[in-house]
Amino acid sequence: MTGEFTGKHGVITGAAQGIGYAIAEHLVTNGATVVVADLDDSAATAAAEKLNRVGPGSARGVGCDVTNEEDVASAATACQDTAGRIDFWVNNAGITRDLSLRNMTLADFRAVIDVHLVGAWLGIRAAAAQMREQGSGSIVNISSISGKVGNPGQTNYSAAKAGLVGMTKAAAKELGRYGIRVNAVAPGLTRTSMIEAMKPGLVEARVAEIPLGRVGEPAEVAEAVSFLLSQRSSYMTGAVLQISGGRHM
Repeated sequence: MTGEFTGKHGVITGAAQGIGYAIAEHLVTNGATVVVADLDDSAATAAAEKLNRVGPGSARGVGCDVTNEEDVASAATACQDTAGRIDFWVNNAGITRDLSLRNMTLADFRAVIDVHLVGAWLGIRAAAAQMREQGSGSIVNISSISGKVGNPGQTNYSAAKAGLVGMTKAAAKELGRYGIRVNAVAPGLTRTSMIEAMKPGLVEARVAEIPLGRVGEPAEVAEAVSFLLSQRSSYMTGAVLQISGGRHM
């Protein structure tokens, strides 16, 4: 819906590429002002410059380590400085450290938990601080079907994504009284750099398990996130939308 987010301002973490960038592009195309927060400062700036050519909304890139409380606070401030408010926040930043239990180190486990869970918790807290004052806001956490079914070699990632679902529901119950909605999406196999890194034949094997018979596109995840951020979902909170082509339904 063109112009749906005109006058709306928010932050998307991990938005320099992949699903995060697709979400930012969708929102800017529909009039939003977006803070592109990414660990890679130069990539965030480059993504924002590209988004500013999309219009009619606008973007600003900021470096942000989502596990760092001060960095997350700075991303919130970057949005507040522009508009005096935060209308939406998307916790999208994520990493993988896929290894078997035997080979995974404690550092591998903690790194994934920290980025996905600590990062999202810091994001929710920073966004909610402003949203409480204005009496409204929408937060979306990017989970995964891995958090629903678990994947071998992903004890860290599956645990983190499952944890995001619990965090989403707890935050939704706590923040609803302030007019703040908190929801999540759980994508399945989606065309990102992670697919490109998969072993030959593995993608085909995964696609064979998908009723719709294909890989999902980042833009399709962005559509669902946009819905949850918008007034079209005004009576939804604590929900988890699965975007997996029917895999693991």
